[in-house]
Amino acid sequence: MKDKYVYSFSEGSKEMKSLLGGKGANLAEMTNIGLPVPPGFTITTKACNRFYEEGQELWQELLDEIHIHLNGVEERIGKVFGDEKNPLLFSVRSGAVFSMPGMMDTILNLGLNDRAVKGLAVSTGNERFAYDSYRRFIQMFSDVAMGIPKVRFESLLEDMKEERNVTLDTELTAEDLKKLVEQYKKVYLEEQRKPFPQDPIKQLELAIKAVFASWNNPRAIVYRKLNDIPHDLGTAVNVQSMVFGNMGETSGTGVAFTRNPADGENKLFGEFLMNAQGEDVVAGIRTPNTIDKLKEIMPEAYNQFAEATQKLEHHYKDMQDIEFTIENKKLYLLQTRAGKRTAQAAVNVAVDLVDEGLIEKEEALLRIDPNQLNQLLHPTFDEKALNSAELIVKGLPASPGAASGKVYFHADDVMEAKARGERSILVRQETSPEDIEGMVAAEGILTSRGGMTSHAAVVARGMGKCCVAGCSDIRVDEVNKVIKTRYKEIHEGDYISLDGSTGMVYVGEIKKVRPELSGKFDKFMNWVDNIRRLKVRTNADTPRDAAQAVAFGAEGIGLCRTEHMFFDDARIPAVRRMIVSNTVEQRKKALDELLPMQRKDFYEIFKVMEDRPVTVRLLDPPLHEFLPSNDEDIMELAKSMGIVYSELKERIESLSEFNPMLGHRGCRLAVTYPEIYRMQARAIIEAAIDIKIDGYENITPEIMIPLVGDSNELKYVKSEIVEEINLVFEERKTKVNYLIGTMIEIPRACVTADEIAKEAEFFSFGTNDLTQMGFGFSRDDSGKFLNEYVEKGIFEKSPFEVLDRDGIGKLMKIAVDLGLKANNKIHLGICGEHGGEPSSVEFCHQLGLDYVSCSPFRVPIARLAAAQAVLKETLNVHRDK
Repeated sequence: MKDKYVYSFSEGSKEMKSLLGGKGANLAEMTNIGLPVPPGFTITTKACNRFYEEGQELWQELLDEIHIHLNGVEERIGKVFGDEKNPLLFSVRSGAVFSMPGMMDTILNLGLNDRAVKGLAVSTGNERFAYDSYRRFIQMFSDVAMGIPKVRFESLLEDMKEERNVTLDTELTAEDLKKLVEQYKKVYLEEQRKPFPQDPIKQLELAIKAVFASWNNPRAIVYRKLNDIPHDLGTAVNVQSMVFGNMGETSGTGVAFTRNPADGENKLFGEFLMNAQGEDVVAGIRTPNTIDKLKEIMPEAYNQFAEATQKLEHHYKDMQDIEFTIENKKLYLLQTRAGKRTAQAAVNVAVDLVDEGLIEKEEALLRIDPNQLNQLLHPTFDEKALNSAELIVKGLPASPGAASGKVYFHADDVMEAKARGERSILVRQETSPEDIEGMVAAEGILTSRGGMTSHAAVVARGMGKCCVAGCSDIRVDEVNKVIKTRYKEIHEGDYISLDGSTGMVYVGEIKKVRPELSGKFDKFMNWVDNIRRLKVRTNADTPRDAAQAVAFGAEGIGLCRTEHMFFDDARIPAVRRMIVSNTVEQRKKALDELLPMQRKDFYEIFKVMEDRPVTVRLLDPPLHEFLPSNDEDIMELAKSMGIVYSELKERIESLSEFNPMLGHRGCRLAVTYPEIYRMQARAIIEAAIDIKIDGYENITPEIMIPLVGDSNELKYVKSEIVEEINLVFEERKTKVNYLIGTMIEIPRACVTADEIAKEAEFFSFGTNDLTQMGFGFSRDDSGKFLNEYVEKGIFEKSPFEVLDRDGIGKLMKIAVDLGLKANNKIHLGICGEHGGEPSSVEFCHQLGLDYVSCSPFRVPIARLAAAQAVLKETLNVHRDK
C-alpha cells in the first residue's frame, strides 16, 4: 500500500503526534472538537525524513497529494490558491513532535504575487492591508526559503519610517508599502540573480523544503541537545489557510496561556496586538497589550476566546499555550500546545490540577522533569542587599530568578566570557533564535523590546533562566556596546543584576540567599515520598551542607569525604607533617594533633543528621595532593618540623607519582600507613559515643574503605579498624553500633564482589572512578575529546554525566548479584555524581539498590526521579498485561 504523506486537519488527532508533529496533531484535535481553526493540511514527519534521504525524488509524489488537499481547502473556503481576484493564502509552519518554540522557520501570506496582491486589495477593500501582507511575505520567504539576510529588508523598513517621520509600521500608508514591495523585490533580484517567484505552487514547494531544512539548522540542533530531543524524528509541515490580524483596528493577533507560566496562577495570561500578524507579538518588535485589555476592546471576541481556552485546558488536562488571530472581529485558533513554564509554575499547576480533579497524583508526578526542580533550589537576592542596591530601570518580569554578571551584547561574547570563567548577562534589543547558545551560557537575559511571550521570555522560562524583557526605558546600543538609561550608561564588562520575579535591573552584583521551600512544593514532594522505594542520601562534608540537604529531604549522608576536612588552614600543617614523617612515631604525633579536629567534625555532622545514617569515607586521595609545591611553603614546613629544606624537598619529590589516580591512594594508604585509618576510625567512633551520650541513641556510623579491588585488602584494613574501635570501646566503657563497608569503584571489585561481600556490610558504588577505570578515560582530561564523541554520535551523552548502563551498569549488576548471593543482608547504594542524575537514579531503582546519594541541591531531583522510576515500572507492568 502506498504511503500517505499528507493529512487534512479533519483526518488527524492528538494521538498521531509522532506522524503529524505536535502542532499538526493539535490542529486536527481542535478541528475535531469544534473550535474555530482555519482549514489546512499537514505534511508528515515521515515525508521530512524521506526528503532527507531522497530529496527531489520525493517531490512529485508529494506534490500529487498536496494538490488534492489544496483543492479540498479551496472548496471549503470558496477561494482559489493564486487567484487574481480573491486569492487563497497560506501560512507554512514547522511542527516538530516535541515543542521547539522559535527554533525552526515559518512563512506567512504565501501565495501572494504582483497580480494576487491587487485582487486581495479589491476583495478586502483594504489596499494598505494587501501590500503590508505582501511586503511581509517577501521578507519572510526571502529569509527562510532563500537565506537572504533579513537585515537587508529591515533596514529599508526603518529608512522608510524615518523618511516618513513615523515610529510604527502601522503608520505607513499603502503607497509607502507599495514602494517597499518594489525595494524588497530589488533586494531579492540582487541576491538571487532572478526575480521574486510569481508562481504560488513554486513558492509552496520552496517553502516546504525550507521548513524541512530548518529541522537541521544550528539553533534547532542546539535546542534538541539541550532538551534531549532525538535528532531523527524530523518535522512535519503545516499548511494552513491564512486569517489576518493586520486588516485594521477590528483585527489582531496574540498568544495566551491558560495559566500564568511564571507562577502557575489559575488566570488567563497573555498578550495581543491590534492590526498585526502573529510574528509581531513573538518577535517583540512592538510592545503588546495584556490579554485582559482585549475584554475592553472586543468583549465578544474575548469571551469566546476565554471559553475556548477553558475547553482546551479541560480537554488536554494541562495548561495550554494558545496562538490566536481575530479577523474583522471573528476569532480563529492557530495553535495549542502544553505551555512552557517555570519549575515553580510546573509544580503549582500539577498540584492544582490534582486538586481540581483533572488528573491523578501519579500523572502529576510524571509531568515534572526532575531537572526542572533545579530552578526552585537556587538562591534569590538577599532583601537587605536589595534595599541598598542601585535600581536603574524596570522591565517585565519575564522569567523568575536572580542573576548577576558582566554585561555582554552578543551571544558569541557571552560564550567566550563563560570559557574564561566569567558570569555574564546577555543584553539585546530583542533576542532571536540565533542567540540560543548565548542564552544558554548567560546567567540571565535582558531585552529592551518584547513582552511576556517574546522569544526571550519563552525560551528563558523553558531553560529556567532569569529574564527581564521589554525594558523600554533603556536604549541598547549593540554596535557601541552600551546600555543608555536616563541617568547613566552601562558599558560592556560592567556588572548588573536582574530580578526576573519583579523586572528590576540593578547596578553591580547583589548578594543572594537560598530559597525556602514550602506550600505546594511540600505537598508535591510528600506525594513523591509516598511512592518512591529508593532512599535518598546526600554527599556532604560539612555541617552546613548536611543541614541544607536535610532541608531538601535527605535521609542520611551517603558520602562524607574526609579529605575535604584536611585542607583547612588550621590543620593542613599537621596533615603535611603526618605525610612527610619518616617514622611511625612522627606520623602518630601528627595524627594525634588531627584526632580532636576530626572528632569535632564528625560530632557536628552527626548532630545535624540526628539519627539518620552517615557514611564516612576514609582518606582517599594520594598524599602528594596535600603537600606544598612552591619553595616558600616547603621552607615554612621544614622550619615547623625542624628539618633541613633539601631533605624535605627530596621527601616530597619521592611521594610524587606518574599516575596518581591509579597509584598510592585509598585503602592502599592504609596498607602502608594503617595508623591513618586507625586515627579516623577512632575519631568517628568517639564522636558517635559522644553524640549518643547527648541523646541520639540510634546513631550507627558507616565506615567506608575506598578503592578496594581484592577481598584481602578489605580484610587487612578492616582488621586494623576493628582493633582500634575495640580499644575505644574499652577506654570509654561504652559501645555504639557501626558498619564497615567499601566503595565499589574498581572493575575487579565488581567481578569479585562475592568474595568482598563476605567482609563488607555495605557496598557504595563510586561510579565516578568506576566509569573512569571502566572506560579507561581520565576524568580530568576527557573533557578535551568527549564533546567530540557526543557531537559525532559515538556517545549519546558523556558517561560522566549519565550512567553508562550497557557497560558500567553491567559491572554494577554483577556486583549487586554476587554481593547479595554471598551476603543477603548487605546494604547497597551509590555515591558517585550519577546519584542525582534522573535516568541514572531510575537505573539504580531497577538494580535494586537501597539508596542513592547526591549533592544537597540535587536531593529533591533524586527523590522525584526515584518516584518516577516506580511509576514507570508500574506503567510498563500494566502495558505488559
